[in-house]
Amino acid sequence: MDSVFIGSGPSGLGERGFVRPGCRTFAPGSSSLKYVVSAVALATLSLAPMSYAAEDTAADRASATVKQMTAEEKTILTHGIMPLPIFPHSPKAPADAIPGAGYVAGIPRLDIPALKETDAGLGVTYLFGARGDGATALPSALAQASSWNPALVREGGAMIGGEARAKGFNVLLAGGVNLMRDPRNGRTFEYFSEDPLLSGVLAGNSIVGIQSNNIISTIKHFAINGQETGRKVVNSKLADAAARESDLLAFQLGIEIGNPGSVMCSYNLVNGEPGCASEYLLQKVLKDDWRYKGFVMSDWGAVPGVEAAFKGLDQQSAAEFDKGLFLAKPLADAAAKDPAIAARLDDMNKRILWSIYANRLDSDPSKPGGKIDFAKNAKVAEEIAKQGIVLLRNSRDVLPLAKTARRIAIIGGYASVGVPSGGGSSQVQGEGGAVASIPRPVDGPFAALAGLNFHRSSPMNAIKSLAPQTTVTFRDGTEIRDAVESAKKADVAIIFATKWSTEGYDQADLSLPAGQDELIAAVAAANPNTIVVLETGNPVLMPWLDKTAAVLQAWYPGARGGEAIASVLFGDTNPSGRLPITFPAAESQLPRAVIDGFFEYEPDFFGLVPEARANGLTADYDIEGSDVGYRWNKRSGQKALFPFGFGLSYTTFANENLKVRGLDATLTVRNTGPRSGATVAQLYLVSRDGKPKQRLVGFQRVELAAGSSTGVKLKIDPRLLADWNGNGWTIAEGDYGFAYGDSAETLGPVVTVKMRARSWKD
Repeated sequence: MDSVFIGSGPSGLGERGFVRPGCRTFAPGSSSLKYVVSAVALATLSLAPMSYAAEDTAADRASATVKQMTAEEKTILTHGIMPLPIFPHSPKAPADAIPGAGYVAGIPRLDIPALKETDAGLGVTYLFGARGDGATALPSALAQASSWNPALVREGGAMIGGEARAKGFNVLLAGGVNLMRDPRNGRTFEYFSEDPLLSGVLAGNSIVGIQSNNIISTIKHFAINGQETGRKVVNSKLADAAARESDLLAFQLGIEIGNPGSVMCSYNLVNGEPGCASEYLLQKVLKDDWRYKGFVMSDWGAVPGVEAAFKGLDQQSAAEFDKGLFLAKPLADAAAKDPAIAARLDDMNKRILWSIYANRLDSDPSKPGGKIDFAKNAKVAEEIAKQGIVLLRNSRDVLPLAKTARRIAIIGGYASVGVPSGGGSSQVQGEGGAVASIPRPVDGPFAALAGLNFHRSSPMNAIKSLAPQTTVTFRDGTEIRDAVESAKKADVAIIFATKWSTEGYDQADLSLPAGQDELIAAVAAANPNTIVVLETGNPVLMPWLDKTAAVLQAWYPGARGGEAIASVLFGDTNPSGRLPITFPAAESQLPRAVIDGFFEYEPDFFGLVPEARANGLTADYDIEGSDVGYRWNKRSGQKALFPFGFGLSYTTFANENLKVRGLDATLTVRNTGPRSGATVAQLYLVSRDGKPKQRLVGFQRVELAAGSSTGVKLKIDPRLLADWNGNGWTIAEGDYGFAYGDSAETLGPVVTVKMRARSWKD
């Protein structure tokens, strides 16, 4: 099987390639042996990114094609439309367009295909039901990340990429990798984690899977895109070094592993510059320092003017969302007058063409009407949901449930019909559409995307199927007394608690809405065997926690979420999920009391709120700098409600014999309990020269039979030990302390290693 590699010597960092087992690979132009990322289990699927030779051939072809282009043709690939009648001024969709997120015309004379774009990273999205043939919904990115399983995430990417291709699309707007600087962010469910290593590795693998179908994936939203309310006006303030060691490192790892054909820039400003016109982000960091070969596309309605092209933007997406069609005639006119701009325009085309050729969009085109095995794809979604469910509490070992229980009371969460999904451009409609939909008070063409939708996967029906001899009752939870009476008559009460999240709108707090906290407390008081299943897109507070018997975090579990939840409840699946995000004990633990501008701005549903960039709204991320999530808690001496990396099992595990030699670490993981199961070996940097400093530096999911053990080998990326020095990376000479962890707050003995000083550039 093919394996993905990341260069790990000073001269090999930032380069990528692939080999077959048993081969030794060296970074081009470097004598540094490239290290297999076995620490994160990248080599378990035969889906590899393209070789260097294929990339070089694509670059040569792109250059040759640009030389054949006329002046008029050079601004065809640089802008697109949304092929849907969104606005009165929406352009007519071309005959070959597919209803979806975007369309960029091709150039038939030069055999350049049109780009046909669809959202998103959780499955193929059809905007407000434009197509009715359905798609398979993956669990939320948070659920995927809770598996800590790059190979499984890659398989999910391959699945949704295959469905996109079968429907005729050749660009999937996926690869969300923004770090979770605030758990109240409305798009938290679309992103992977608060940690740059975990996020970058998982996003990169998702992209590899998607692009294995010979389509383009993006990586988004570049960068430091930490909130939704006021997202088009907020200025994300973060110093260069802190950004390079956190948010940008996640993108860098994702790009190195996944080699996405496109980077999508962001709505927000970054240190005063619009994200889609940031010379710092798009030119200096992405293209100069990281030597990225693909193209930068804008988010929908994020282009301030033609100057964005001079700062590094290559393509204006859905130009009707902007104030003008900037990357067409205005760009052509500027190029005709200025040789430097003409050269920039050639570069824009080369980058777009490189991505087209490297991903074989021209030689292996996607066509509508491809066959989709929905049953097979649903099994992929179900397995991700199973591995992504996190067991947070299991008092008195109430779980797993016996299938012989006499009576189970199910309460709340629309559990009788389905499982919830997040809102916005990532909203997937399965076969037959949503089984239930709760409208939201939103006006405009995207109102249909703003509702709370439920996938057709009923937890109640799945529970009945696994325990056919058990009497199962359901109450919707709207009347607490009714729910309490139902719980009193049951052996077990299972409450499904939900909280909806969406693009365009953040959350005011981390509480469960609509009286659910009171409902849970009342039911738990009535029945000591009360189990709470959380279906949320963000962490939530749990004032009722100590009164419950068990808590499962199921996130938004996708097309087969009900079946996955039931499987875990009854022990057919031993829970193995681990949190990819910190659950705060209180909102006061967060770096900011409220999300900046939350109470001053209307929700920005999908970019339709008028821009007002010069209004002074700033999100000061310099408060925490690179210390996001668990690192902030470490720095501020706080304990989480549930820490990053936490998760329980129906068996027990022990970590032993940690050894660290340079950038290599080994440890032994042992299953000490009565069942087979899986855990995640987590390795943390915990100190540097005696000073506390916490970073996740390695991880690997491990499956073990009862009583068995295995050795784990982890390779540490030196950037995780280093500081950004303004022009590259520096590891200071000194003593570095490492510890394995069951979570970021439950750590084993510290092993100290002496590191020599070294500096290098990407």
